[in-house]
Amino acid sequence: MLRSAAEIVREYGPFPGVDEVHGVTFDGELVWFASGERLNALDPASGKTVRALDIVAHAGTAFDGEHLFQLAEDRILKIDPKTGEVRATIPAPGGGGDSGLAWAEGSLWVGQYRERKIHQIDPRTGAILRTVQSNRFVTGVTWINGELWHGAQDGDEIDVRHVDAQTGEVLERLEMPPGVFVSGLEAGGDGQFFCGGGESGKVRVVRRAGKSPPAAAAKVAGV
Repeated sequence: MLRSAAEIVREYGPFPGVDEVHGVTFDGELVWFASGERLNALDPASGKTVRALDIVAHAGTAFDGEHLFQLAEDRILKIDPKTGEVRATIPAPGGGGDSGLAWAEGSLWVGQYRERKIHQIDPRTGAILRTVQSNRFVTGVTWINGELWHGAQDGDEIDVRHVDAQTGEVLERLEMPPGVFVSGLEAGGDGQFFCGGGESGKVRVVRRAGKSPPAAAAKVAGV
């Protein structure tokens, strides 16, 4: 297993009217983050929020290329990002104990915090297709280049880890600085991640320490 320190490249926020940041996703232009009763759109170049949808948004957030998906207590909402209209609703597998949310391989991937699990579910029905067992609390879920990553917590230890999508075996860990929580996770490309900051009210860009981002990634992150 590879282990390295996580470097915080940039911090966004705290934002006016936002007490906590939960789920995070990226639509290729804007970073969307959940803050309880709103789903906020952040311009990663300027660091400013440019839109907000009045949507119950208590946990993970995902984007399938056309629609946003949002964990809202015991449901997952399918949302038109242009209008804020909820197009469909399916049950969340954890019945309200769900954490991260990601889109990959035509499926939704849902973290269950205390159960230390990640479920692959059918985005139309909510049926569980596969379950990946973790050995840590799951605080966020994302895919990057065919790899499954999740935010992990064990007491005061917080990291972002790459796991085998079949067995749950930990392949790589990025260890967060002390006191830095990960409440949502989204791959930003080129080895970087957008991380929700929980009660800090921040969104952070994180990468492997000592790894210089390519020019395109640096431009997106604003570094």
